[in-house]
Amino acid sequence: MSLLTETIAAITPQDTVFRARARERLEQLTMPFWALGRLMDLAEDLAGITRSLRPPIARKTIVTMAGDHGVTVEGVSKFPQEVTAQMVHNFVNGGAGINALARQVGAEVVVVDMGVAIDLSELVSQGKIMSRRVAPGTGNMALGPAMTREQAVNSLEAGIEVVQKLSVSTDVFGTGEMGIGNTTPSSAVVAVLSGASVETVTGAGTGIDEEQRNHKVAVIKRALAVNQPSRQDGLDVLAKVGGFEIGGIAGLILGAAALKKPVVVDGFISTAGALIAHALCPLAADYMISAHRSMERGHVAALEILGKKPLIDLDLRLGEGTGAALAMNFLEAAVRVLTEVATFEEAAVSEANS
Repeated sequence: MSLLTETIAAITPQDTVFRARARERLEQLTMPFWALGRLMDLAEDLAGITRSLRPPIARKTIVTMAGDHGVTVEGVSKFPQEVTAQMVHNFVNGGAGINALARQVGAEVVVVDMGVAIDLSELVSQGKIMSRRVAPGTGNMALGPAMTREQAVNSLEAGIEVVQKLSVSTDVFGTGEMGIGNTTPSSAVVAVLSGASVETVTGAGTGIDEEQRNHKVAVIKRALAVNQPSRQDGLDVLAKVGGFEIGGIAGLILGAAALKKPVVVDGFISTAGALIAHALCPLAADYMISAHRSMERGHVAALEILGKKPLIDLDLRLGEGTGAALAMNFLEAAVRVLTEVATFEEAAVSEANS
């Protein structure tokens, strides 16, 4: 049995007993019924995910997957491909948005080379990044498949391996990514798996203008026409119009779900990875927490498939795992509500009249 098959087989639903026990306590807290709203929903989720009334979330790791995309030659991004590798160096040096926000929440940032076009072996040998490199960038999906089916499996299993390696020191995972051009495959993935039109789910990415966005739409339409990815086969979608870092994120989510650990899903590209994970194993959604609503227009359609409501909406569109880092503050708050707020009985406070 392959690692992917074993991992999917190990994923079970949230624990209903712990959800019920958490809800029972939350309903008795010294406040009007469910007065902290979605923070209490989150606490209930965390209890069900972790099988604990004191959900462990202190040790946080944001995994930023990096990969390049052959489709960038079609002019779909405002930035050149070499920026992917340059940003990996920025992550390592602690100077990126994700570094600042991860420090604020006390999370570790782990960068994984899933398939950056430029050689990063020196950073790997220095122990500064992990390598689960599938290939030096995907193929141009506008001309043919982004990767082989075998490479798609490799990217998924790489994500699972990363989770397994980091799980001994991690309570909660966050997803992040870096890859110039990666909103293009993400839009393609969302279009296929949601059934929405390419126009509806394709945004400005790195800040392209409307004329450039229309060109991007045309490139994605060409990729879908050339490759004909099957909506019923998540692996086929990943192979034909995905990316190595998108596959890595999907694998990370599956791996976290199999280990019964919460995974905070960042923005649009991360949610494309979550859609692949969901297509392969719908139960994996039980372990996903949507961090934020991205400025990318396809994000809403993707979240609807997953049945997720994002925790925050701050017009973010950076990626890297920045939204996941911010959202981890809410996980801390939810656990404190569950564990530190007294019940009416504990505080000797009279309850509301029935």
